[in-house]
Amino acid sequence: MERLQKIIANSGYCSRRKAEELIKKGLVKVNGQVIIELGTKASLNDYIEVEGKSIIKKEDKVYYLLNKPRGIITSTSDDKGRKTVVDLINTTTRIYPVGRLDYDTTGLVLLTNDGELANLLMHPSNKIDKVYVAKVKGIISKEDLKRLESGVLIDGRRTSKCRGKILKIDKKSNTCIVKLVIHEGRYHQVKKMFESIGYSVLKLKRESMAFLTLDGVKSGDYRELSIKEVKSLYSLF
Repeated sequence: MERLQKIIANSGYCSRRKAEELIKKGLVKVNGQVIIELGTKASLNDYIEVEGKSIIKKEDKVYYLLNKPRGIITSTSDDKGRKTVVDLINTTTRIYPVGRLDYDTTGLVLLTNDGELANLLMHPSNKIDKVYVAKVKGIISKEDLKRLESGVLIDGRRTSKCRGKILKIDKKSNTCIVKLVIHEGRYHQVKKMFESIGYSVLKLKRESMAFLTLDGVKSGDYRELSIKEVKSLYSLF
């Protein structure tokens, strides 16, 4: 017997946190009975419905690392018919991206049906490093870089401390390349951080998450994580 939200997350339907929200809303049934208590336990032999859909079996966990190109939506579907990151993965398993990258942002995206690991990786309290490289309009000063590192106000909230480094300066085009290491994942966060100090982002790429990098993975390509890598991710928490 396991907690109901864990069974739902393990099925690949959604993350554990999302499963808890669905239970609280009365959208989960076990053997035909609506469940609203988070402590409820069940087994895989029980008939479990989530939002009217049955969870048939416990799926094997799958983990993919994708090098997302520009013009791809970081979602499982798109109402405008645009291609999503899920469309780039050749699998019959129901997977979803861990966090999001903007439409025009490239780089590393993890996709999985492991709701527990996805939740752990996305929660800011776990402080998982995400490395971004941005091409910025203007030559950013060391003082402004320190402001970013100390935290800036975006959408009424201050960002956590981060690490930054100026990689290249091109005075002719009045641009520079900046590496930023953050552990949050707020909406348009990196772009808004630069905008808050007066710089616009021309290009943005996520190069790594935790110890995972894009080494050997070309734009638009992907690879499966090894068992060792998955275990190493869990060992971070």
